Amino acid sequence: MNVPRANTFVLPSCCRNGKDNSGGRVCGIDVWLARKFLQAIGKPSLRVILWDGKEISGAGSAAPVAMLIRDRSALWRLLKNPLLHFGDDYSAGRIEIEGELVDFLETVYRSMARTRKFQKVSDPAAYRRNQPNLNSLPEARRNIHHHYDIGNEFYQLWLDREMLYTCAYFPDPDCSLEDAQIAKMELVCRKLRLQAGQSVVEAGCGWGALARHMAGHYGVKVRAYNISHQQIAYARQRAKTEGLQGQVEYIEDDYRNISGKFDAFVSVGMLEHVGPDNYRELGSVIDRCLTGQGVGLIHTIGQNIARPMSPWFLRRMFPGSYPPTLREMMALFEPLDLTVLDVENLRLHYAKTCRHWLERFENNRERIREMFDESFVRAWRLYLSGCIANFDIGSLQLYQVVFSRSSNNLVPWTRSHLTVPRAVS
Repeated sequence: MNVPRANTFVLPSCCRNGKDNSGGRVCGIDVWLARKFLQAIGKPSLRVILWDGKEISGAGSAAPVAMLIRDRSALWRLLKNPLLHFGDDYSAGRIEIEGELVDFLETVYRSMARTRKFQKVSDPAAYRRNQPNLNSLPEARRNIHHHYDIGNEFYQLWLDREMLYTCAYFPDPDCSLEDAQIAKMELVCRKLRLQAGQSVVEAGCGWGALARHMAGHYGVKVRAYNISHQQIAYARQRAKTEGLQGQVEYIEDDYRNISGKFDAFVSVGMLEHVGPDNYRELGSVIDRCLTGQGVGLIHTIGQNIARPMSPWFLRRMFPGSYPPTLREMMALFEPLDLTVLDVENLRLHYAKTCRHWLERFENNRERIREMFDESFVRAWRLYLSGCIANFDIGSLQLYQVVFSRSSNNLVPWTRSHLTVPRAVS
């Protein structure tokens, strides 16, 4: 997707120090602007260090985290649009963080949540009314290519061995990422109550791990859809290597084109890319493909308060993404003969998952830098750190929603079938 560049902010001539506005004497207006920036984001407990070493403090002068602004133009861009330009200038090295990046982001996010400027949108659909449909079929393909088709080798450096790029499940907080991802797949299968011989359709299968797990461990037949060419190619090769070609079919196509009848529907980590304007269409797909006694599960990042993602996140990392509230998710089910059976929030599991990813990413940063460049490394560090911070403070949630036909009485009376052993192989 071609993303428009942010407009260049023109500095007043009295504040220009050289061609690139870097270095030079800090003026009184620079200090004033730094204070205005801290005020705009709620006066968090952090320090701003300007390019000549001058410090301006927010709520506490002894704050453990600080932001070093390397030039005047970066300061002015922060004032213009902090939600966009902080990410760009951090990625470019024009902003540095003193202390842990996750701690810095949590401090800022908590402070911003207290300010009126960053409070919830009163009408959940208000900010979407004038937005184009960023997840029409052509746009969806471009959006997925932007993030997922940058090379399987890159993701292999820091994901688990099964290549799962969604929230893991930690039955034991100390278990490995590999074990936690297998436990997540096991939890999904138990919630779907899979039995040998059943048929399953998966919308948005990533690199295909869940489909292989369902087929290999539960004896079901799976048809899995994905519009990422690189992921589908990888998934097909893995299925061939594991001898599962007869049980798993990977289809390079959009979820809107799912056809046939299935005993179970599952979607893990796709709804964030669908967009609320398309929920009813997804609901219609589920309605036509699920059998009378069928069970479905949707696993998605969500939020408590309806608000858009930051412009930097939308432009640079995940174009077209939107994590729904539970109320918005109900648009999938309410117009149809579908009823929600179970909702679970795995927010803290996702924070822990992202911590594992960030650690592995940092352990491989030299190789990643060789593959891309330093700004790419810094952008992804910011992205993963921001995910940790948002899950830690509760800005983001992770919902697993189980549903079936309203008349399905073959549902369990308790949740005892969901217990996942500490170690699953």
